[in-house]
Amino acid sequence: MTAPVRVLELRSVRGTGGGPEKTILLGAARARASEVAVTVCYIRDKRDRVFAIDDRARQAAVDYVEIRERHSLDPTIWGPLCRLVRERRIDIVHAHDYKTDLIAWLLARRTGIVPLSTAHGWTGHSTRERQLYYPLDKRLLARFPRVIAVSSDVKSELVAHGADPSRVHVVLNGIDPSRFRRDPERVGRCRAALGVSRSDIVIAAVGRLAPQKRFDVLLETIARLRAHWPQLRLFVAGEGEERPSLEARIAALDLGHSVRLLGHIDDVTSLHHAADVFVQSAEYEGTPNAVLEAMALGVPVVATDAGGTREIVRDRIEGLVVPIRDTAALTDAVSDVLEHPCQAMARVRAARARVEAELSFGARMRRVESVYAELARARA
Repeated sequence: MTAPVRVLELRSVRGTGGGPEKTILLGAARARASEVAVTVCYIRDKRDRVFAIDDRARQAAVDYVEIRERHSLDPTIWGPLCRLVRERRIDIVHAHDYKTDLIAWLLARRTGIVPLSTAHGWTGHSTRERQLYYPLDKRLLARFPRVIAVSSDVKSELVAHGADPSRVHVVLNGIDPSRFRRDPERVGRCRAALGVSRSDIVIAAVGRLAPQKRFDVLLETIARLRAHWPQLRLFVAGEGEERPSLEARIAALDLGHSVRLLGHIDDVTSLHHAADVFVQSAEYEGTPNAVLEAMALGVPVVATDAGGTREIVRDRIEGLVVPIRDTAALTDAVSDVLEHPCQAMARVRAARARVEAELSFGARMRRVESVYAELARARA
């Protein structure tokens, strides 16, 4: 029997993280031990007081290691990283962001490991990210032997920056359909926990409160919808730097009694169980995990045509897909769901079927493991 491929999942993030954390931790937990031995390593800033990935890793029962840094450019992390690679006899360092992409590349030159990256998309909006870090990252990834892109849009962006198309594999994000399954008995309890009545219409949204999520467009949509649906309520799960501006917009639109920003919640399934419609209003996405969760949990989906969304939700089949930044189209689509519940439920059934057949996390991991095996053979 051949030894399993030894993979180090490497990530640097602050706070509670986002979609990539779900992919990394569940992937490590679900990897076939006979094929892949996974160690998850997070580079953690010592100043970060809300970091929560370690708790999630313990709950997932994965092999988890932290390397602490004093600041974002702390050179003292290099020694512990090299020791970790040597002691675990790592074959592949699998990076997940522009910082760890560079680290994986340098580790390859120093230790002989194979660098691999999953390009989740470039969602930051700071000037430094857009004008320096992201362009450099795309050019660096063009030199990697393999890159996993979470959508065709991400692959196209990499190819435009010099990547060989044959080296970029599109692997859509997946979800665990056994864990994300609607339980009708939870609906009443979850709605009661939010303080909504049977007659209220609950719109759910999930994501970081960041500019690219365009929750401002969603608020405008809710303001328009309330003219015809006064019992409409919006609940947004997520935290981020846009909270103050969104709170100001809620007040300006007089939506204080109709909209609640819930902040980060550990169990997002409770919100989905309470929801009548799930809405994604983003202008940029990789492959949105929040949409996959809504599809698995039986919530009608209305989403913008952002990034990989169109690859998991086919318009009028599994949900309704509208152009980005189009408040009128978003308003009409939500109205369509509310006015035609039978058609909406047919799309819900189609979405669940697609999650089970094509978008399961198990299917995704088999594709990723095939990339690991290919790289390990080339290294040998």
